[in-house]
Amino acid sequence: MKKISFQDLDVLASNYMEKPVQNALRRVIVKNDLQNLFEKQEQKPAVQFKFSNEIKTLPVTFQKQSGRCWIFAGLNVLREMVANQFGLKDFELSQNYTAFYDKLEKINYFIEIMDDFLTVDQDDRTLQHILKTGIQDGGQWDMFVSLVEKYGVVPKEAMVETASSSNTGFMNRIINIKLRQYAANARHLTEDGLKNEIPALKKQTLDELYTFLVTNFGMPPKTFDLEVVANDTYQNIKGLTPDRFYKEYMKDILKEYISIIHAPTKDKPFMKTFSVAYLGNVIDGKEIKYLNLDMDTFKDLVLKQLINKELVWFGADVARYGDRTSGVWDDEQFDYEDMLEMSLYMTKEDELDYSSSSMNHAMVITAVNLDEGKPNRWKIENSWGDQNGNKGYYLMTDTWFDRYVYQAVVQKKYLTDDQLKAWEQKPIILKPWDPMGSLAK
Repeated sequence: MKKISFQDLDVLASNYMEKPVQNALRRVIVKNDLQNLFEKQEQKPAVQFKFSNEIKTLPVTFQKQSGRCWIFAGLNVLREMVANQFGLKDFELSQNYTAFYDKLEKINYFIEIMDDFLTVDQDDRTLQHILKTGIQDGGQWDMFVSLVEKYGVVPKEAMVETASSSNTGFMNRIINIKLRQYAANARHLTEDGLKNEIPALKKQTLDELYTFLVTNFGMPPKTFDLEVVANDTYQNIKGLTPDRFYKEYMKDILKEYISIIHAPTKDKPFMKTFSVAYLGNVIDGKEIKYLNLDMDTFKDLVLKQLINKELVWFGADVARYGDRTSGVWDDEQFDYEDMLEMSLYMTKEDELDYSSSSMNHAMVITAVNLDEGKPNRWKIENSWGDQNGNKGYYLMTDTWFDRYVYQAVVQKKYLTDDQLKAWEQKPIILKPWDPMGSLAK
């Protein structure tokens, strides 16, 4: 290995002084934020909030200081079905209700899978991954399906937000301390030949954390009254259960969807299915499963569903090339490379393989603009409130879609026979730390 010498430093400094762009930029950023200096004015005409194919949707929701975007996005798809039936202009399903059961199921999932690690070495990579990850707010589409199919849904008024449900950081910290304590105690009991005491420890831990969840989130309702007002007409449907509400008013629609991904890496051939080890929430719930497709096929399925006036839940890396104020994700709107005089480009394959990018946020596609039959921009229903973007709606360009969209959910009716046959394959199991196991937050 070669160390940096003082002679090396002199050469680097001399080289720098011969770079006029950097000398000018150094003076500019004394009083200006670096990330605000790269926007390209000439790109503005390409990112107008105008779309040739658009689904009219309700006002945006707000996940606040929580990582529940995947729940918000899923419920945003379902709520449109209820709103359309009653003619509502504003309606939300309770994100708190779904998040409560997600937390409870993740707690139980952690406790139960720890049985696989009672005797492994302390530095076992999978054990350490599970312990360091703990449980989080984030999730995947199939985890959302498992929750709704088991617990149904309720209107927001039936289980409103609390300070903890909207700001989950401290609560999550307490839960993870307790779960790691459980893991340590269960392993100690095993070491001491007292494995028969673990079931009692499981029961106590689940009881304590259920109590903690109710204290923070509130008690989930078993029944509720659905009160709506539309066109000056009041309706009150009494005594609904969460399961009946979902099955009657949302038609048990989630059974019709599958998850597709675009992961162009050598270990994930297209037209193969994949799952991720130790990723889930509801034990015996819906299996985490993806069908990997090339981008043209992936996008074709998304377009078919959208043009048929059906919303599309999707996951992307929103940390790249975005302007939160204007609500635009566009990989061509910032001139980083020319200004900084260095290349930053990586292929999508390399970004995944070398931990430069992965899915981190889920939203809903509500519109697309087609130019001579080809998409050039997409409208997004986000869950970051209505203060940024176009009243909380965002836009992504088609080139950004190609680079940073990783997952979408489409109905099986849009798949070809070959795609359906591929979907029925037994999934290849990926390691827990694979980028396709990342959680949308």
